[in-house]
Amino acid sequence: MTGETTALGIAAAIRSGERSAVDVIDAHLAAIEAAEPTIHAFNTVTADEARAAAAAVDRALASGQPVGPLAGVPVAVKDNLCTDGVATTCSSKILEGWVPPYDATVVTRLAAAGAITVGKTNLDEFAMGSSTENSAFGPTRNPVDTDRVPGGSSGGSAAAVAAGFAPISLGSDTGGSIRQPAAFCGVVGVKPTYGTVSRYGLIAFASSLDQVGPFANTVADAAALLEVIAGHDPADATSIPQPAPSIVEHLDDGVQGLRVGLITELMGEGIHPEVAARVRESAEALAAAGAIVEEVSVPAVTFGLSAYYLIAPAEASSNLARFDGVRYGLRVEAATTNEMMVATRTAGFGPEVKRRIMLGTYALSAGYYDAFYGKAQKVRTLICRDFAAAYERFDVLLSPATPTTAFELGAIADPLTMYLNDICTIPSNLAGDAAMSIPFGTDAGGLPVGVQVLAPSLGEVPMFRAAAAIEAAAPTTGKDA
Repeated sequence: MTGETTALGIAAAIRSGERSAVDVIDAHLAAIEAAEPTIHAFNTVTADEARAAAAAVDRALASGQPVGPLAGVPVAVKDNLCTDGVATTCSSKILEGWVPPYDATVVTRLAAAGAITVGKTNLDEFAMGSSTENSAFGPTRNPVDTDRVPGGSSGGSAAAVAAGFAPISLGSDTGGSIRQPAAFCGVVGVKPTYGTVSRYGLIAFASSLDQVGPFANTVADAAALLEVIAGHDPADATSIPQPAPSIVEHLDDGVQGLRVGLITELMGEGIHPEVAARVRESAEALAAAGAIVEEVSVPAVTFGLSAYYLIAPAEASSNLARFDGVRYGLRVEAATTNEMMVATRTAGFGPEVKRRIMLGTYALSAGYYDAFYGKAQKVRTLICRDFAAAYERFDVLLSPATPTTAFELGAIADPLTMYLNDICTIPSNLAGDAAMSIPFGTDAGGLPVGVQVLAPSLGEVPMFRAAAAIEAAAPTTGKDA
């Protein structure tokens, strides 16, 4: 990956005068215009606004004014993050055309850093899915192989980076929605510690699980973007009330003496042999770089999928009750208020969203709450305890990010089979811990494999140190040559 195509390289070239922000934005908008009809990474492309922002960056530099660390760098933003004056749809007909009157905190921080939003990216409706096939506005295709899915729910954000539409992007991760598409598209994706990045302005799916995070082509770019968006926000009651750790300055610290645990439960049944092989090779690379690598058992991770698909739908059932045709979004007129709400939600929500609302409502209903939702929360506690025990012995953990490489569009019709795509990523969301996916080689068909590095809460520094070492040891592909 050359400096001219990384976010940090672009920012440096703009600050030095080697390139203008306008030229950078024009080049990326041209790339979008050429390939977006095939990829469909975006729901909205904000070309006019991006050009105006780029011109403002160039004027500020020409007059000697200070600019942010990402000044002039194009960024794509998932379409479930509110953007003042720009439609925010969650890829749902129920919010089609809705324009928020405010920016999400992460969007405000991007602007303060000088980054320039080039568009809002496609996603599985309300972030519910693992393939970006559940969008009301059509699926996104994987730039590596356009017959395959980019993963989900943040498939548009991953595809935008992989296709060269923007060097960095933002997604949200509720059960793997950043790490899974990052793995499928061959880019870096980070789910920060819960509370590290503000959720203010993120349209909620499951409030105790959702977390905003970066996509990038390199670990260094991902670290720089995370530093921009992280930090306490009084507008978010779940925001950690302390400064976010500095990550960039530790990227070159190496992994000498770092204790790495390879999770045995996520290396066996259900994991494709080629994926498992790449993960073992990454573990060997860490050991060769000086890390202490051993296998570790985290037994409760095997219950993650079952617990998640009770807790997340239950929270979704509550959060999505606000979309009722009364306050904003779609409204289907009917004779009575109740009939109007039913008609609106029937027309506005897609099949997967309806499925999860019904699952969640059932799990919370009288007579079933303790048996389902209550028990799932107890399992969540077991997962937290097992991770805590593992982190007493290890600084970071290692596993696949996904059980397979990217599958073909339309290949998985059964919802339960689709849910299995998140088996490696869900446990970290339930625990609230940090985790990220780093590209490490391919399968025999040339499809990217993602290695997942997991860390305890606020363990981003050792996590990124391990990620940098994995990136440095990754097999060379055509993309990197």
